[in-house]
Amino acid sequence: MVILHHLNTFAAMDHIQTPSPPITPPAHQECLSPALPSPNECDNKMMGEAQNRQPSPDRASRSSFSSIRENENTLTQTFTHSKVSHLDVDEEVVDDRTPEVTPGPSTLDKINAFNMIQTQFRPPVTNPNSRLRGYVAPADSFQGWKGIQVKGKLASRSFGDLTILNNVWGSAPKAPRNVKIRPGEAPIERLPAEILSAIISLLVLDIPPNGVSRRNIDLMSLLLTSKTLHFATLSTLYSQITIPHSRIFHKFLTHIAEHQTLGTIVRRLDFCHFNPSQLFSTAAERSQARNLTSETLLRCLELTPNLQEFLVQEHIDQDLSADVLRKLFLGLERMEALDFCGCTSTFFKDSFTAIVTPDWPAQLSIRRLSLHKCLTLPSVVFETILPRLTRLTHLDVAGTRITDAALMSIPHTARLTHLNIAKCKLLSARGVIDFLANHPAAQGLVYLSLATDARSHQLFDVDDISELLPVLPKTLKSLSLKGSKMDPAHIDLLRPLTKHLEELAVGRSLLLEDVNRLFVPDETDDVEKQLEWVPHTLKFLDLSDFWGNELDLVYLFNSRCAIMKQYSAPLEVVELAEDVFRRVVKSSATLQRMGWRTSEVGSRGWMVRHKSQDPSVPRDDGSRGWKMGAEAWGMRKIPVARAEVGGMYGSFMFGRKL
Repeated sequence: MVILHHLNTFAAMDHIQTPSPPITPPAHQECLSPALPSPNECDNKMMGEAQNRQPSPDRASRSSFSSIRENENTLTQTFTHSKVSHLDVDEEVVDDRTPEVTPGPSTLDKINAFNMIQTQFRPPVTNPNSRLRGYVAPADSFQGWKGIQVKGKLASRSFGDLTILNNVWGSAPKAPRNVKIRPGEAPIERLPAEILSAIISLLVLDIPPNGVSRRNIDLMSLLLTSKTLHFATLSTLYSQITIPHSRIFHKFLTHIAEHQTLGTIVRRLDFCHFNPSQLFSTAAERSQARNLTSETLLRCLELTPNLQEFLVQEHIDQDLSADVLRKLFLGLERMEALDFCGCTSTFFKDSFTAIVTPDWPAQLSIRRLSLHKCLTLPSVVFETILPRLTRLTHLDVAGTRITDAALMSIPHTARLTHLNIAKCKLLSARGVIDFLANHPAAQGLVYLSLATDARSHQLFDVDDISELLPVLPKTLKSLSLKGSKMDPAHIDLLRPLTKHLEELAVGRSLLLEDVNRLFVPDETDDVEKQLEWVPHTLKFLDLSDFWGNELDLVYLFNSRCAIMKQYSAPLEVVELAEDVFRRVVKSSATLQRMGWRTSEVGSRGWMVRHKSQDPSVPRDDGSRGWKMGAEAWGMRKIPVARAEVGGMYGSFMFGRKL
């Protein structure tokens, strides 16, 4: 087990980004020894240690450099915003002390005071009125272990923390039966590798904590449990590598250079949490350390031949040399997803321009490509790359210099589901409409952003919108027309779309009375037409193009407006312009009475409907397959990898202006 020996000194992997002392609990070592006389004795020792060990880092308290990430709680559209990586280690996640019970008039009161989580007292069937005999069970609203709130935070998914929670209403576990199990023949070890890997993956932390605290204790413990679990855990640890700072990258590179077999397991390299200032205060110090350079990054790519997803952002664009980019596009046969979010440096532009030549192969393996806010790339880059993406499904070129010719050059074999061409000033309304109406690749779109900043640019006028809306596919779930010039006649064209859309951003020149018609039938309609009315499916409505007094707050809170009423459900989130949001915040008491609250992060603000307390109403956490791991509504950047929202990508998706 040479690999096992080195793993104990290595912490620079997907979710283990800090050096830590070798994890070699004596009980675990005894479990690995074939000379162990009784496996049950080992199990008892391990169970005792599980009760006393530190719980896994709390998922809701971690954030990374310039990070905006979704809060994992019961509130919709809530975020954590931090400029420095941190992990709150002083606050206990689970309080395992015996809770104090305040004397009450009945046994039921004592039980309710004792409960930390959702429980209810149930009397015996033979005597329903008895409060002396009975039992405590999970309440009907119990959502499962993952949804349990402990001290306002989500509990860890580790076995040890769940055991502590179980002690709230359960008795001490019985001693295991004295049954001898030979090494390697435990029931969990006999599971198929696919099922075992799926179970272990539930312990993975997508969002890394800082570079000091211990992390992924559960996974590191699994490495030392048995040979079967060791090899099953390796694929989970190495499949998705998250790099929060350069020292972690250096350790990861050193380790896969020594054990090159581990490099073949890596499927994702994620730099979205990369913090260039966490270890070094100046750029000169970072350059002298030479932990992460274009040379070391190229070496890393050579050692990970099966890499499929590569995600970077603006903080390392100086390390994306021509050789690195050439390796990513042409040297990795299994590469499927590339994200260069916010990379705008001159070095990055020159490197990209240098590798774009006509002698590229006719087809590339890329399926998901994001050049979001890569403002400096010339048009020739798009005109060269896009015609070769024959299997393209996700394309985010917001804020770039893409042209009509480049857009139309997307192969007919592509099947776009996500397209973001927001703020692309070189595109014309005619070119975009022709592409959406006639190009075979655009007929199955689920996410489409055509947004612009009306203060500086307008892509669609009234006639263009009238021509665009009828040709949009019925598969759409998210549509942004922000910045477009609209008129009341467009409401009749939008109504059919609201029967399948979940997100809608409307443009300018509308009144709130016009938008209200999306939620209720017209009063002038006859009775038969009103009875045939089909409710909308909108969960998110963007009104951020209503500036200042253009949004009539008196009408919004009036009984004639349906937007804030209960019968406008399933509408949950309404986005407002910055100046309007500041006015609404002053009316928070009115919002509370109407069942709404405010939420904001970065430069964006929303009105959010309170969750229904009716247990018969199905709960919706906002997660959708087309969101690729996000749960909040109104994302402005297309994700290319399925993961929890965090880091710089969280900022681009939910925290920044268009």
